[in-house]
Amino acid sequence: MIRLYKRLLAFLTGSSLFVIFAVVLVSSLSRYLLNSPIQWSEEIARYAMIYGTMFGTVLCYLHGIHIRFSFLEDAVKPGFKKVLNLISDVVAMVSGGVLAYSGYLFMMKRGAINAPAVGIQMYYFQAAMVIGGVLLAIAALLRIIEIMTNKQEEGK
Repeated sequence: MIRLYKRLLAFLTGSSLFVIFAVVLVSSLSRYLLNSPIQWSEEIARYAMIYGTMFGTVLCYLHGIHIRFSFLEDAVKPGFKKVLNLISDVVAMVSGGVLAYSGYLFMMKRGAINAPAVGIQMYYFQAAMVIGGVLLAIAALLRIIEIMTNKQEEGK
């Protein structure tokens, strides 16, 4: 299950990076070769970067390559290390819920504003915080389930 989730997140992160690259490339070529800048390109690249950051953060969390202070984890016995990982995952799940909820409140308050260059409502772009929070909470829940099932298997 986690493997499939990682693949989905990798695809979404890569797609966001591709959109950024493609939009900036086309915009640059249009500006310098045709002397005709694309007005909405920077805005689309910025929002694709925000979505990519949300997807990439969750992907790094699942792979365990996110920024963290591991000195405490390295100093304890393996049995207690699992407890620390469980606590860390619970904190990540709660943080994902808080991010999703605060993103939802922000989106409901300011989402009806039109994006200046694109001209569509900001709901679509501000939903990145909600989506990122939900994805983080799901990832943490999957890690908690993995920790709990590994503990049960070791006890057998």
